[in-house]
Amino acid sequence: MERHLILEDGTVFSGQGFGAPATTFGEIIFDTATSGYQETITNPIYDGQMIVFAMPVVGADGIHAEAYESTAPTVRGVIVHDLAEVSTNRQRRMNLDRFLQHHNIPGLYEVDTRKLIRHLRETGPQKATIVDVVDDHAVDQLVATVLTNKQVQNTATPKAYANPGHGFHIIVIDFGLKNGILRVLGDYDANVTVLPYTTTVDEVLTLDPDGIILSTGPGNPEDLPDSVLTLIRVLQTKVPLLGIGLGHELLALTNGAALQALPAEYHGMNHPIQEIISQQIFYARQGRGYVIDMDSLDNKKLFVTHRDLVDNSAQGIRLRDYPAFSVQFFPDGAPGPLEANGIFADFFETVADYVQKNN
Repeated sequence: MERHLILEDGTVFSGQGFGAPATTFGEIIFDTATSGYQETITNPIYDGQMIVFAMPVVGADGIHAEAYESTAPTVRGVIVHDLAEVSTNRQRRMNLDRFLQHHNIPGLYEVDTRKLIRHLRETGPQKATIVDVVDDHAVDQLVATVLTNKQVQNTATPKAYANPGHGFHIIVIDFGLKNGILRVLGDYDANVTVLPYTTTVDEVLTLDPDGIILSTGPGNPEDLPDSVLTLIRVLQTKVPLLGIGLGHELLALTNGAALQALPAEYHGMNHPIQEIISQQIFYARQGRGYVIDMDSLDNKKLFVTHRDLVDNSAQGIRLRDYPAFSVQFFPDGAPGPLEANGIFADFFETVADYVQKNN
């Protein structure tokens, strides 16, 4: 069945529908990764967004139980050039079409995704809708639609839960946590407690953590309540702290830095990052719509540890007076590459030093 993608600027792309036959609205972005479509679709950072995949064929590997980054995807649409309707995986897993149907997510294939991505590079993220018919009513509905800014509330856990282990006690504050972070913490046998972002300082410190992680998450960090920055401002002085993705942006805001929206969001696994102290270059998974305003950094409080070799933006920061640091990229990969997972080793080394000094 032919369906249509209408962008807020009036541009229309047509293709064949798959997944759910629903009409949907969301912010449209593109992802340049060449694999890992399931991890991307289920990543909570894409709440409320439609994803255009640059990879030419999507779906050939089916759906796998070990590749979920959340239990239920909250993307609004999936746009691809070519759809593999039958999984070629020898285990004959569910295919992508059935998966999207199950979660009521519409998709489009046979779309000129190269042309669409070039257009989005020039125009930046914008509202879009997937519909059966292009008419004035569909355009008017798109223009009138107000997209939510409650993405963190939509994806973060409302209640605390444990991911037990026998090692250091790590508190993860959930802003839209991806499962890859929990997998890596499991590799370190960490005893993990996940708390909602609405938690208080007393609730965190009562649990006597050895370290704290501010998770990844969707949306604009400035839409979160001031209580979140107050929470981080206290916790960063108490125990070792690592921010990832949205957590990185929140650590920057907490310490006086400002953020700027990117003209086109960066999503993919092919972004070169340089660690400044060692000059080492590696590739990392990214998903970001904001960047730290370098002119706003207070060098007496913070210094930059990593930079993006594409746009020279800050990809990592560290506090001078406390054992707290953060990275914009995803050191857990999921999907890869895994070259950046040394960030977790640095974090656990900091945690071990803290525990030794306080015992």
